[in-house]
Order: sequence, then structure tokens, then C-alpha cells
Amino acid sequence: MPSVPRTRVSTQQKIRRKKQKTLEQETRETFVVTIGPPKLTRFERARIIGARSLQLALGAPPFIKVPANIHSPIDIAVDELDQKILPINIRRTLPDGQYEDIPLDVLTT
Repeated sequence: MPSVPRTRVSTQQKIRRKKQKTLEQETRETFVVTIGPPKLTRFERARIIGARSLQLALGAPPFIKVPANIHSPIDIAVDELDQKILPINIRRTLPDGQYEDIPLDVLTT
């Protein structure tokens, strides 16, 4: 199975990042968010919860053990997001076309 890089950045940023470490060597502690705020925005949070709850409603298996008192896909998606289990990257773009893919576990601190 080919290795998947943790982030993708546009050409100008990729050159700057290669001087520090390769993308595979970057960890959660060394990752620096260069586009946008260093935490998850309320709009990104709502989009992630909505998309994940739709997946759960359509039959996708949950990533967490679902407690007996939770029955709503939205509540399960919120729990998955709070536990930092979701393997999702957030793409933030600038008007000039530059973008940065940020792993979700970096933004949910």
C-alpha cells in the first residue's frame, strides 16, 4: 500500500516546507498551520459533523464504540470529532490558488 502524505501544499509552500522536513516526517507537534487560524473554525466543524453524520445515517460503521444512550448519527459524529478519531484533512485555500491540507488532529487541540 503506498504511503499517503499527511499534508499537501501548493508549490511555493512545498519548497519552503521541504527545507524543514519531508511531509512524511512531519508530526502533529511539528506541523505549523500557515493558512487561516490554528484551530478548527465553527464552519469547518459544522461541515465535518454534517458529512460524517450523513455517512453514519447511510450505514457507515462508527469509529468509536457507541454508548447505549446515543442513537443519533449527529451525536456519534460529534463524539468521533471530540475524540480526534476521524481521518480527515481540511483544505484551506487562498484567493490566489495556494492551498494547504491540514490533518484534523492538528486543528482539534
